[in-house]
Amino acid sequence: MAAAHVSRSRMGIGFMGVLLFFVFFLDLALLSCARQPSGSRQKLQVHKHLKRLNKPPVKTIESPDGDIIDCVHISHQPAFDHPFLKDHKIQMRPSYHPEGLFDENKIDTESKVRENTIHQLWHVNGMCPEDTIPIRRTKEEDVLRASSVKSHGKKKHRSIPMPRNIPNSADPDIDNESGHQHAIAYVEGDKYYGAKATMNVWEPKIQQSNEFSLSQIWILGGSFGQDLNSIEAGWQVSPDLYGDNNTRLFTYWTSDAYQATGCYNLLCSGFIQINNNIAMGASISPVSAFRNSQYDISILVWKDQKEGNWWMQFGNGYVLGYWPSFLFSYLADSASMIEWGGEVVNSEPDGHHTSTQMGSGRFPEEGFGKSSYFRNIQVVDKENNLKSPKDLGTFTEQSNCYDVQTGSNSDWGHYFYYGGPGKNPNCP
Repeated sequence: MAAAHVSRSRMGIGFMGVLLFFVFFLDLALLSCARQPSGSRQKLQVHKHLKRLNKPPVKTIESPDGDIIDCVHISHQPAFDHPFLKDHKIQMRPSYHPEGLFDENKIDTESKVRENTIHQLWHVNGMCPEDTIPIRRTKEEDVLRASSVKSHGKKKHRSIPMPRNIPNSADPDIDNESGHQHAIAYVEGDKYYGAKATMNVWEPKIQQSNEFSLSQIWILGGSFGQDLNSIEAGWQVSPDLYGDNNTRLFTYWTSDAYQATGCYNLLCSGFIQINNNIAMGASISPVSAFRNSQYDISILVWKDQKEGNWWMQFGNGYVLGYWPSFLFSYLADSASMIEWGGEVVNSEPDGHHTSTQMGSGRFPEEGFGKSSYFRNIQVVDKENNLKSPKDLGTFTEQSNCYDVQTGSNSDWGHYFYYGGPGKNPNCP
């Protein structure tokens, strides 16, 4: 009996040992799986992200450039995924429109500038019906080009131009912290309720797919620290974001210096679009040609001081929509700085400056028909009037790579030429 008892005890110990051994290796296997996100897990994340962005369309239009434009009911757009916008009543028109300074019909009609003939490529195959908005469909490959699902549609931190005389920008290294370079004109030191400019449109060459080139207006509030508020609009070429080198209309916003909030176009909840003719992120055509016809677009961003929202207008007739004021802290009141100009990413391929072009890829001194420009630069004051900016400053990190030159006359008001080729003998 004693021998049998000992035998059973040893068997029990042996069984427990095998069980513990099995549990130990099961834990190791599970830990290994947790440390290495599987392809199927990433695929699930991408699928959920696409489902959130791509709303069921009323109509679908295929663009000649390969884009798919979904006509989505205005009340089903991505903005209304935001918890604060669940019961939001859409403001279908601004309460006030800024009073103009320049009559667009009187501006230099002999200069071969053609604004009204610019359109978006998808228009050739149809238009979106009333009560819908056009949304560029996000494809799986668009998301996979981003470094992560979370970073899709977002700018990198510190992509804001910070002139040397602005507080928190005394360290020159801070300007190139993320490889972003700029050539801008700016005003600061007052309260601003909007800005307007007309800019000619180009198709700058991009050296690396992870770089971009853009021209835009920045509406800024707060400090250049962690709490910066920014509303941005203009045109850009961004192979990473769109998968090609087409020139596209874009917007951006952030309320925390590009950290967690905001995105390009309609790639997150925020901007509320009301227009059924213009798609954010869609290609614009034609573009300006060297020593040939110049094509430009006007962009106006202004604050509806009655409702508090920030509105955007494209051209003379397209009021696109608005950013609700609750998205912002400082911009809930007014902007403290306005910037106009160009931005590129310089990833320093092979240890040299990038050859990614800004604007036309030509320096400002080459002038009309060759250089890129912003003309009829204006700001909106507290009385909702469009006015010429006072004390317009300029800023660029490396003028041998990209530069800016201002001027003024009766037709173009305050204007500047800007841009450059990037890498050249004086910018190695």
